[in-house]
Amino acid sequence: MRVVVTGATGNAGTSVVRALAADRTITDVLGIARRRPDLRIPGVRWAAADIDPGRSDLTELFAGADAVVHLAWRFQPTHDPVATWRTNVLGSIGVFDACARARVHTLVHASSIGAYSPGPDDGRPVDESWPTHGWPGAAYPREKAYLERYLDAFQLAHPHMRVVRMRPAFLFKKGSASEQRRIFAGPLLPWRLVRPGLLPALPAVSGLRFQALHTDDAAEAYRAAVVRPVRGPFNLVADPVLDMATVAGLLRARTVPLPAGAARAVLAAAWRMHLVPATPGLLDTVLRLPLLDAGRARDKLGWTPSVTATEAVAAFIEGLHLGAGLDTPPLAPAGAPRA
Repeated sequence: MRVVVTGATGNAGTSVVRALAADRTITDVLGIARRRPDLRIPGVRWAAADIDPGRSDLTELFAGADAVVHLAWRFQPTHDPVATWRTNVLGSIGVFDACARARVHTLVHASSIGAYSPGPDDGRPVDESWPTHGWPGAAYPREKAYLERYLDAFQLAHPHMRVVRMRPAFLFKKGSASEQRRIFAGPLLPWRLVRPGLLPALPAVSGLRFQALHTDDAAEAYRAAVVRPVRGPFNLVADPVLDMATVAGLLRARTVPLPAGAARAVLAAAWRMHLVPATPGLLDTVLRLPLLDAGRARDKLGWTPSVTATEAVAAFIEGLHLGAGLDTPPLAPAGAPRA
């Protein structure tokens, strides 16, 4: 089996290509990214290509592939939503259409918990039937939700293709720490101080809770979706549900209550001054996310996380303190020269 992975040098991509290459039923793994990495993974080949419309001939790269795993995504510039729309929406549609032209049998698309509409008032976990209309106040959920609608029509137009949509919670691993700090926190986060016992307190935003998953566990679900005859969406989460008290416990810090409105005001001011890349709309999104039930992934993929959500966040915190990363342009360690 030949598998092509777009966005293969990021947080999810490096774990997914490694998981695919370790599967004996998969004979060839081609990782695609805008810039070739120096990272060496046995069984993985690299190719440089850009999913932005008109930049690269994706049909040629996908020719002969049994499956394409589409992970490529652009989080910045958050002050230019047209740029992210061009890559994330128009670029993804180009990937889907190239799969059809190349007669790829299986398309596995990285959707997200962010595609879901706000959760139910009673807080119960939802399955994959919950509406995927996103939150309109932020680019990320708008883009993920739009692609969900596009794939609804795409599946009808291409019934020969097996289309799988993965909807993971927040993905963390040690090697992604430097990238995620750059994407969401920016240069002001004192990453050397993010270790147990050094930070005296953390803000506990009212109503903030979230689900997480180790990226390597998510990669195993992607691998299973490639090799098993499954279709449709899959929620991917690990237990337990987390909040800032959990994170503070990992850092041996106390929490300081912070109303959600105040947190949003501070974030909005910092974003307008270009001090942080994360938008206030992203905080609005996180506060409204539903809790996910991953029962379908357990039943259909035979998948169970090997790492708890708490352990995944602990690995990420360790990576923050160390400035950890990997030998790819997106995951370059803190302080390393970047292309």
